[in-house]
Amino acid sequence: MAEELLVVSNLKKYYPITGGVLGSEIGVVKAVDDISFSIRRGETLGLVGESGCGKSTTGRSLLRLIEPTSGKVYFDGVDVTALKPEEMRKMRRDMQIVFQDPFASLNPRHNIAKILEEPLIVHGVGSSAERRKRVEHMLEVVGLNSYHARRYPHQFSGGQRQRIGIARALMLNPKLIVADEPVSALDVSIQSQVLNLMQDLQREMGLTYLFIAHDLSVVRHISDRVGVMYLGRIVELATSSQLYTKPLHPYTQALLSAVPVPDPDDVRERVILQGDVPSPANPPSGCTFHTRCPHVMEECRTVRPPFQDVGDGHYVACHLYKTD
Repeated sequence: MAEELLVVSNLKKYYPITGGVLGSEIGVVKAVDDISFSIRRGETLGLVGESGCGKSTTGRSLLRLIEPTSGKVYFDGVDVTALKPEEMRKMRRDMQIVFQDPFASLNPRHNIAKILEEPLIVHGVGSSAERRKRVEHMLEVVGLNSYHARRYPHQFSGGQRQRIGIARALMLNPKLIVADEPVSALDVSIQSQVLNLMQDLQREMGLTYLFIAHDLSVVRHISDRVGVMYLGRIVELATSSQLYTKPLHPYTQALLSAVPVPDPDDVRERVILQGDVPSPANPPSGCTFHTRCPHVMEECRTVRPPFQDVGDGHYVACHLYKTD
């Protein structure tokens, strides 16, 4: 078994809610609420869930683009949460992110050559000629041409801009890439091209991915293991084949039942959830899913279910599956 590159332990990210005349804290939004997982070297871990469940906050907290409230993040054996700013800056050579919106993440005033060269300049890598050569090489790697370096972001299509975003993340030869919904803004035909590109790059460069998405069919295509988030917590974590053939958590079952099937004769039972997603500022007690769960029991309302292995590395947080 490959060693673990990233280990996340009891990660929390709470945002204060202020009010009153003095602007004092009157509550918190629990964006990420005590989650733990690990990613093995060379693996792709998919993180799925509906909008607002804390997926993107988790990805950004790992890289300390936003500071976690509490918890530990170990990258390659180093406690990232304890690093000083200068140490963290050096660590970012090995930890990069691809953002959801490729246009918003690229500086419109800079041409592509300057955008791609910037990480190398910040970290003092190579001479001017070496950096220029690296930029041209990386454009070729992601399926663009070297002459594209002179153009500006607005002169590219969405798919091309996302390729540029991927190229920028790869400039420093990182070990881990957090891909924050990298294909959600793209057409379906372009999505498959970008996903295939990411898989090819993973094989060639030995990359490790945390792949954040809300489209379960996309995640199935690229992930080795998949974690399902609901209201700031991971409720199920399993290999891709386990999760898609035998989902255990009622929320995962509902998500998978909503995935469109290409075969019109393939009729399957649709799980319709009642009610709306509760507010992360005031999450339900016990199991946060109990307000919408079709199998709710009295215990679910008061006791938070442990996140436990129910066999073969299949983890679930649900009172329906007790191992003791």
